[in-house]
Amino acid sequence: MYAIIETGGKQVKVEVGQTIYVEKIEGEVNSEVTFDKVLLVSGDKLKVGAPYVKDATVTASIDKQGKEKKVLVFKYKSKANYRRLSGHRQPYTRLTIKAINA
Repeated sequence: MYAIIETGGKQVKVEVGQTIYVEKIEGEVNSEVTFDKVLLVSGDKLKVGAPYVKDATVTASIDKQGKEKKVLVFKYKSKANYRRLSGHRQPYTRLTIKAINA
């Protein structure tokens, strides 16, 4: 059984017991998060939402809050003595899927 949920502006396919990385979600480590934007649920019958499946939820627990590796952005214009270096670390949340309720 799997489901497709929407979180952080992205669609993610999840199964029970799976660990996923998503855009940062507010919450403490070891707390529960419930997703109600479920686009599709498979099981005995395939349920497709328009746009979301009614009364379907996915429950997950937060394992870790962190930041990804630094991405360096270097801007440069030749012959103009223009150089700018900046870095960015995107925050993420690691989740473990506990249940799919359809």
